[in-house]
Formats: sequence, structure tokens, C-alpha cells
Amino acid sequence: MRGCRPAPCGAAPASMARSSSSAFHAMIWPAAVNNPTRIGLPSVRASHRRPPRAGGRATAGVCYASQAVDLLPALCPEIVVRDARLEDCWEVADTHCGSFFPGYKFPLDLVLRIDRYIALLSGFTVPPGCMRTCLVAVNSNSVDSSFDVECGDPRDAGFQKYSLSRGSVAGILTVDTVADYLPRRGPMKQRRTGIAYIANVAVRKEERRKGIAKMLVQEAEARARSWGCRSMALHCDVNNIAALRLYKNQGFKCISVPEGARWPEPKIAKGVQYSFMMKLVPKT
Repeated sequence: MRGCRPAPCGAAPASMARSSSSAFHAMIWPAAVNNPTRIGLPSVRASHRRPPRAGGRATAGVCYASQAVDLLPALCPEIVVRDARLEDCWEVADTHCGSFFPGYKFPLDLVLRIDRYIALLSGFTVPPGCMRTCLVAVNSNSVDSSFDVECGDPRDAGFQKYSLSRGSVAGILTVDTVADYLPRRGPMKQRRTGIAYIANVAVRKEERRKGIAKMLVQEAEARARSWGCRSMALHCDVNNIAALRLYKNQGFKCISVPEGARWPEPKIAKGVQYSFMMKLVPKT
């Protein structure tokens, strides 16, 4: 709903957070421009109701990106986006760490990957009424290879053997409705509902520039729609211009944060600033 600041289709989020409800949480793909155009949430909703101008040019704020892209052929037809499976966990952890923490060396990088792997296995628990899923972009043309992890004594009834895939996951994205990074509402500080939050967007270096990040975001939008969400949100590193461009092309708008407001945001490195972005989820 993420790393130090790589190129857009690979690593971008500059922060990760943990909450009591989940171990694996939010590395957000931040990306931004030096002087992003900022608008308030009310103006986004208002513009959504205005019809497009004559000539086919949509009014500012109208989110037509997902509809338009459906008319175009897939940029990378061998890539399939689906929910992460148990056997994908190690590759998801490897993609996450390799994108967001590329400077880490052995043994710290191995420790970090193991930590992410364990967190991923236990991180799908969410508060009642909330949803979360990890999406993976899988390269169907990659060589199907896997390795087994054995736990326990083979002579023991509790012995377990896990099969982990390798060389197939090209990109990852997490989307949820937990609202950990959305401002609470009301005097009781209640969680916001009806908003899907995107985090942990990362694409392997060798798989970038194929439209994989766009495919992941579009699938996240489809999930948000199936969950009944009315809008989507994310945080972008203000220095990641390419990622900001991707999100704007998908209909996201920068939302101005009131002066002095303490809205929650990911924290992973000192000095990193974020743009808070949202978009309305089209009904069809």
C-alpha cells in the first residue's frame, strides 16, 4: 500500500511500516515531481461529474486511463498478473528487497529477505471487515524452476516440505483497505472505509519498461472495484518523477495536505518526502 528510490518500474516506495494487525506492510512506491499540481479531494470529486470537452479531451480530474488502456493490446502479453501464492513468497521478498534496498550486501541482504519472507507469510491477517492481497506479475515464458524447503524431522509427524518458485515473478504490488496510511476521521479517530491503498510496487530491473507496473496498478484497481471501494490512494516519493508520471497517467491526482496536519505516511529513510495521491474508482 517499498525502498530507496529506483526507477519507476522497479523500486520506488521509500518506506515500510508495520502495524499490530500485520507484519508485512507498506512500502509505498513514491514518485513525484518538483512542482506537482496539487488539488483538494473535493475538486477531484467535482471534476469527475463533469463531461469531457468537445474533441475527445477529458476534463481535468476525470479518470479515463483504465478505460482507454483496455482498448490497446498488452505491452507484454507473456506477463500474467495474479494473487501471490505460497510458493511465490521467497521471490516476492527478493523482489521487494532488491528493489527497495539495492545497496544492502551479504549477510544483511539475506537477513532482510528472510525477514520479508516470514513477514509475507504472516502478513495477510487484517482487521475484521478489511481486505488485503499481494499481486504478482508472473512471466509465463520463464523456465519453471523451484526448490524445496524442509522443516522438521522427516521421522516426525509435524515434518513439512515447501516448494518455492524461482525466476518467474517479475513485479509485485500490495493493495488493501486497512487504511493505516489514511487520516482517521471523527473525534473517535475511526478508520476510513471504501478506500483501497496501494503499496509495495516493485518490478525487477531486468523486467522494467514493459508496462508491468501499469498492469499491476490496473489489476489493483479491478480488485478495489470488486471490494466496493469508491477511491484509491497511495504515497509517492516526490523525487521519483517517472513513478509520478505513471500514476498520473492512471488517473491519480496529488491531494494537498492541510498545513500543520499530521497525516500518517510511510517512514523508511530520513528526509524522504511524499505526495499523497488519490483517484476515483470507475464503476465499470
